[in-house]
Amino acid sequence: MSGHSHWATIRRKKGAADAKRGQVFTRLAREIVMAAREGGGDPDSNVRLQLAVERARAQNMPKDNIERAIKRGTGESKDGNVLEEIYYEGYAGHGVALMIECVTDNRNRAVSEIRHLLTRGGGTMAEAGSVGWQFTRSAYFAFPLGNKDQDSIFELAVEAGANDITFDDGEVEIVGPVESFKTISNRLHSAGIQPEEAGLRMIPNQEIDLETDATVQVMKTIEALEELDDVQNVFSNLRVSEEAMAALDAD
Repeated sequence: MSGHSHWATIRRKKGAADAKRGQVFTRLAREIVMAAREGGGDPDSNVRLQLAVERARAQNMPKDNIERAIKRGTGESKDGNVLEEIYYEGYAGHGVALMIECVTDNRNRAVSEIRHLLTRGGGTMAEAGSVGWQFTRSAYFAFPLGNKDQDSIFELAVEAGANDITFDDGEVEIVGPVESFKTISNRLHSAGIQPEEAGLRMIPNQEIDLETDATVQVMKTIEALEELDDVQNVFSNLRVSEEAMAALDAD
């Protein structure tokens, strides 16, 4: 699973960029809305909602905003347009496969903006199903190892149903089947571990390597997509090297 820790690094960069752009509350609210719609408005029985609320609190999102988003998700509140969660499929330049997760109240706008950025970056939109087979929807957790015992974390994760545990450069990543999400989350919580990243992710079945310049070019397309208001996450099958990360950071 080499490359995923780099992806986590990119996600942290994106989180910082979101905060600077003032978009972070919007994205968090949309995640809360979709989580509440999917599993109900009680965080104690809805792990996805619990994690979304925890992330919102960590970003100092006002309590009223959180409660409004939950009510919007459960249907108690009719504020705002109806949001829907959609995956769009496409290719960035150099044949890199993309799964683009959107939460939008306007499909036409979302598709138009995504198509424009993909075309500008030498890529293209793809038919539904033509890219998705290259990814597996999985439960994903990431957190710093710190002073925690590596063997204990490995044992905990395996017992909870994980099928891939990676320790890389002080970062722990746990991947498992979608149905293991709640169990792994509960076990981590019981062990006093608060993941920096936790959710359902599209994990590539096989990653591809590109030259540094090409990797940076594709990453810029991905970052541009992530800046769109309707886009929540972009998943790719690109392996990001240390050299490419350094070049991206220096840009």
